[in-house]
Amino acid sequence: MLGVSQLLNGEVTEGDALRYGRHSGRLPSNLLHYSQDKRPVVVWTSTRTCNLHCAHCYTDSHDEKYPDELTTEEAFAMVDDLAALGSPVLLVSGGEPLRRHDLLEVAAHARERGMRVVLSTNGTLITDEMAKRLAEVGVSYVGISIDGRPATHDKFRGMLGAFDASMAAIERCKSEGIKVGLRYTLTRSNIQDLPWLFELMRERDVHRLCIYHLAPTGRGARLKGFAPSAEESRDAVSLIFTKTQQMAAEGFPVDVLTADNHADAAFLLLHLQRTQPERAESVRQLLGWNGGNQSGIAIACVAPNGDVYADQFWRWRPLGNLRERPFSSIYRDDPPPLVQQLRDRKALLPERCQGCAFLDVCNGNFRSRAEATTGDLWAMDPLCYLNDDEVAGRVGEASRA
Repeated sequence: MLGVSQLLNGEVTEGDALRYGRHSGRLPSNLLHYSQDKRPVVVWTSTRTCNLHCAHCYTDSHDEKYPDELTTEEAFAMVDDLAALGSPVLLVSGGEPLRRHDLLEVAAHARERGMRVVLSTNGTLITDEMAKRLAEVGVSYVGISIDGRPATHDKFRGMLGAFDASMAAIERCKSEGIKVGLRYTLTRSNIQDLPWLFELMRERDVHRLCIYHLAPTGRGARLKGFAPSAEESRDAVSLIFTKTQQMAAEGFPVDVLTADNHADAAFLLLHLQRTQPERAESVRQLLGWNGGNQSGIAIACVAPNGDVYADQFWRWRPLGNLRERPFSSIYRDDPPPLVQQLRDRKALLPERCQGCAFLDVCNGNFRSRAEATTGDLWAMDPLCYLNDDEVAGRVGEASRA
């Protein structure tokens, strides 16, 4: 993830990360991107079951019970192994995680083992009682997905009233003292709603927003007509920069992040080189510590059945299964060839990436998208929107958004 507001608005410096030794176990959540030890944040897609039918669902979930999901005991063993490995965060996703019967037990166990627990949810199942219980077990953050204005959201989610239910969930989490934010996946159906989205944050007094570039996996792979082009993505990111800075200038600071297109990091650095050149070198240091794409390095995914992936979108390339060997064995002790390649990928990347002035802050972008769209793991990510001058590191008219 790219901490847009932190970097654009000078809300974080190298010293902030160095103060904690850049150690995953000591860094606060907003600085984990800059850790030195790169202990993996694990996305646990805890169940494939979901009460909605979202058009872009990366797990292709339905409202039905799926066989072979990890038992409570197996989930506890997973948490124990992750905690021993030093994984700082368990990000619980789905499907809809609140459809998993033992979610609160597993979350409480993770907290007892010293992990931070973050929940990614559609929000429609967060009642007053559920919000209270989430707070009691120590869930530190709840990200609630929004796909645009009410009509757009309800259509994309396949349920009339889904938008209102999600808004109610935000208020319930806030009332219990749980940090809450919005999750927004860019599509051609909602990209024009970005200005409205920032106003929604002000209206609802929500101060965190994570904007995802669409990943072509699950049902998302069938949304080719809804996927923004590279040029449309660039324009959207430029608008995100503008709105982020505007909100801060107006006295409503927001924590804005983008995810799943690491060209955004280079684009942000180019923006700063033009507009705040005195800060560019410091920000480049932070972006270098972030390291760009971290699939197979500092991010991983465990599927409902225990399959392990290099990220949550690479579901056609399982690395192993927790029922056969623990996560720590797969990721640390004896990593499979794909993980080894991802950790030492420069020579495998396309020539344009190898020669890019921003390879250190991008790391070749999103390999799973490159493979999903081209069939070649080491092809160009089609959502890289940098032009030739920018790739060469030349700042000027060609890099203006």
